[in-house]
Amino acid sequence: MVSRLHLISGLPRSGSTLLCALLRQNPRFSAAMTSPVASLCGALHKKMCGGEFGVFFDDARRATMLRGVFDSYYASGDMDQVVFDTNRTWTGRAALLGELFPQSRIICCVREIGWIIDSVERMLAKNPLQLSRVFNFQPGTSVYSRVETLMNSENGLIGLPWSTLREAWFSDEAKRLIVVPYDHLVRDPEKTLRTLYEQLGEPWFLHDFNDAVYDQPDYDALLGMPGLHKVRSKVEYQERKPCIPPDIFAKFAGTNFWAKPELNTRGVRIV
Repeated sequence: MVSRLHLISGLPRSGSTLLCALLRQNPRFSAAMTSPVASLCGALHKKMCGGEFGVFFDDARRATMLRGVFDSYYASGDMDQVVFDTNRTWTGRAALLGELFPQSRIICCVREIGWIIDSVERMLAKNPLQLSRVFNFQPGTSVYSRVETLMNSENGLIGLPWSTLREAWFSDEAKRLIVVPYDHLVRDPEKTLRTLYEQLGEPWFLHDFNDAVYDQPDYDALLGMPGLHKVRSKVEYQERKPCIPPDIFAKFAGTNFWAKPELNTRGVRIV
């Protein structure tokens, strides 16, 4: 049974895999890249709320069934284990998570949108012989059309989690959010993690910021983007020139709402 659960969500290419690589150094923590738990919960929830079998479920039974997905998926863990489940869609289910796991927090990794787009383009350039599932394996599109796909609020790799994060940010569930800016994590990982531990009420664990190894080559190959979730051993900030046109950066310059104190009306904790 999962007794202590937190969620890792937020934006893609913003340090969530690096954060998991660091957290999993702590033997009390279970953390990894994107899991299927959110998708399983979504499919099960739909089944229990409509169709011919919906009549057999009340809210109490729905809650028990959905908690059971977490319990089953993480059944091999120890009783005192702290589970961190990763999925970018969790911010869109903040109210549901509050109902199922009232003590849970949603850790949201964020980064300037322009640099996220730049990171995706850089991955594509590193694998020119591959076609990506992110773009439905379609060849020959321009960076501008790819940006439109990425920023689609219904199903875009960036647009969907950005929309659900913004929704949670301004909602009554904002108190559950802990925002981790990418630059904070890579420039000062110890300070960032110490603050995160404090927010979660966990005793500090001495992490090795020179050995944050993590890789999922099979999953990345399935996406057509080898190296997508590979983490470098040493946690450090690396200066680089962007590979996308400057007008794309300019277009999304105002989308980083978490960096604007006047928009943090709910007092979301930024570490």
